Amino acid sequence: MTIKIDHKIVNYEVARPESEAAEQQPADARPKVLGREQQPGSAEIIRMHEKVERPDHLVGSTYKVKTPISDHAMYITINDIVLNEGTPNEIKRPFEIFINSKNLDHFQWIVALTRIISAVFRKGGDVTFLVDELKAVFDPRGGYWKPGGKFMPSLIAEIGEVIEKHLIEIGMLRPPEPDEHQKRYIEQKRLEFEEGNKQTEAFAESNFPEGAQLCMKCNTAAVVMMDGCLTCLNCGDSKCG
Repeated sequence: MTIKIDHKIVNYEVARPESEAAEQQPADARPKVLGREQQPGSAEIIRMHEKVERPDHLVGSTYKVKTPISDHAMYITINDIVLNEGTPNEIKRPFEIFINSKNLDHFQWIVALTRIISAVFRKGGDVTFLVDELKAVFDPRGGYWKPGGKFMPSLIAEIGEVIEKHLIEIGMLRPPEPDEHQKRYIEQKRLEFEEGNKQTEAFAESNFPEGAQLCMKCNTAAVVMMDGCLTCLNCGDSKCG
């Protein structure tokens, strides 16, 4: 296509590589580096991103996981980096994760998993999606029950639960709590259950010896052996007449 130019060309410049063009732009017009924000009248705010270098000292937490499918416990360590230290904007963000165990059966995939999770942590942003992704993994051989009656579908899901617990502790996640409607429903069902137990316990009370048999005449568990004869202590019925 041919374009006819019928007026004088003004305000032109030579095209340059992006790096050179950015250096020649005014400071206010340059794009801000990811993870750093400058607010008027305040100090620079640093947010987590992949260019943040690892400091010499990190704050860490170690969690012990003992499952019935392994003879050895697993220790999960999550190290946090402190951003904007000493300012009102100080926050903790997960930086890396390590998993250690004497059981070497899962060594390869554990090393791979920790490296991937650590890379996601260093990437920054919303890393809470890892919790849902890990907790959604199911073991085809079946899961296991934790102490306290909670079912865990897989070992990977338990690692996800540990990460969830840690993110709650550093303030990235809120503790899972039912809403007001669910709370009222749970309270109602709890009261119904307790009332049902009271009625059961009232009928379960017995004044007769433990192990007494059922009387076919009065339908009461009050039949005991007396003087070589089965006798009901409630109605007096006896096999001996």
